[in-house]
Amino acid sequence: MRGVETRIQEIRHRIFREVARMAYHTEWPVDKRIEELPYKIIPGEVGNFRNDVFLERAIVGERLRLAMGLPCRGAGEHAPLSDNIEAADKPETYYTPPLINVIKFACNACTEKRVFVTDGCQGCLAHPCVEVCPKDAVTLDRTNGRSHIDPEKCIKCGRCAEVCAYKAIIIQERPCAAACGMDAIHSDANGKADIDYDKCVSCGQCLVNCPFGAISDKSQIFQVIRAIQSGERVYAAVAPAFVGQFGPKVTPGKLRAAMKELGFADVFEVAVGADLCATQEAIDFIKEVPEKLPFMATSCCPAWSSMAKKLFPDYKNCISMALTPMTLTARLIKRHHENAKVVFIGPCAAKKLEAMRKSVRSDVDFVLTFEEMAGIFDAKHIDIETIQEDPDGVNDASTDGRNFAVAGGVAKSVANVIHERYPDREIKIANAEGLRDCRKLLTMAKAGKYNGYLLEGMACPGGCVAGAGTMQPIKKSQTAVNLYAAKAKHKTSNQTEHVKELDKLVD
Repeated sequence: MRGVETRIQEIRHRIFREVARMAYHTEWPVDKRIEELPYKIIPGEVGNFRNDVFLERAIVGERLRLAMGLPCRGAGEHAPLSDNIEAADKPETYYTPPLINVIKFACNACTEKRVFVTDGCQGCLAHPCVEVCPKDAVTLDRTNGRSHIDPEKCIKCGRCAEVCAYKAIIIQERPCAAACGMDAIHSDANGKADIDYDKCVSCGQCLVNCPFGAISDKSQIFQVIRAIQSGERVYAAVAPAFVGQFGPKVTPGKLRAAMKELGFADVFEVAVGADLCATQEAIDFIKEVPEKLPFMATSCCPAWSSMAKKLFPDYKNCISMALTPMTLTARLIKRHHENAKVVFIGPCAAKKLEAMRKSVRSDVDFVLTFEEMAGIFDAKHIDIETIQEDPDGVNDASTDGRNFAVAGGVAKSVANVIHERYPDREIKIANAEGLRDCRKLLTMAKAGKYNGYLLEGMACPGGCVAGAGTMQPIKKSQTAVNLYAAKAKHKTSNQTEHVKELDKLVD
């Protein structure tokens, strides 16, 4: 639903804006303010989004807690909304699992999967639906001439839906479960959605596909603002997918100026780190494939990487050990700026998961999505489209580095580095978008179908531009990124100035 301003997007934006305002207004007692906010966000006596205004406020309350980085509470918990609120204001507060949460009393308890006959059935003479059913679950109702499906016999194969000339038989799946490429979502005892965190890789696709807004992730909006207020030198590392996310007129220079207006010390494009990552992966590929490894898979998508290690543990060494663009950019910033704090700002919920790792935690201090960042701009009434442009808004990144944001861009960047450094070396590429297709890709690789290949996996269909924290249509984002990338001074990743520092950053 990216690019469509639904009621869910509206309420999420209000939540992020109010949490940011609460952080900026230090004179407001946080415990008192968070208790008041559900009444401000959902005013009056009648619900705006659901029939029950009290239910709306309860859901908003849990969203506020998650946006403060606090745990989501169950329906039976009666502690004040401000319970343990002081934890949000501690410097050591960081993302704690679970990152993605189901607000149970917001869940519609959708049916996991069902096949049923709609009113569109014409009771046709052919009734192929009856003929193709392998379990005799479809019968003809002689009273009205329409088909009927016995749910006790139906195995949900969908063959009846495929042959219906009127498309009158439909297959309904719980949207969050259908979007989950890890099959991590099932029903609890009450029919509500439940996440198996042993399977979940925090890609956030369930979050953006739930039409009831019942799934939300934690945020560090409050902590980032308080870090800036405390006098810390906080640097923004902005992912390549930023192009167009804050409006069609927002240039890199305008975004940089707006970030400085908020108090950020400076802004860096993570495309710089993407160039370093591509170069490192190219070097590793030449050294290891096929002599040491049958194939090598890219490492920049944390959800894809986590999926591979969970489901294909025997091949976890085939996932590139190269540092991700986020981590390399953070290390580059901290190498040149002593005592810097780094905020990664990007499209991805799974980057929050990546930043929780002990090996990354020292490099990346905070992670925010573009959507969360938009709430901060709104809280400070910053109009990015009209702000005076910062002339130093563009970093020395390559076309290929910026195209990391689009599916296929990572593998292409690595391949171009190899072609430039080792022109006689042939490189074969296979890529997949969406975790279901990524699983198929690795299954085939395990079977030996991709020996000698470079594999690229992207958890989000379309690439990073389709991440859970993006705000505009995916195709539009892909085009915007490609156009911006084409303006870079360098084409391939190993031509940039910062590549000279790679050895010092990966030690």
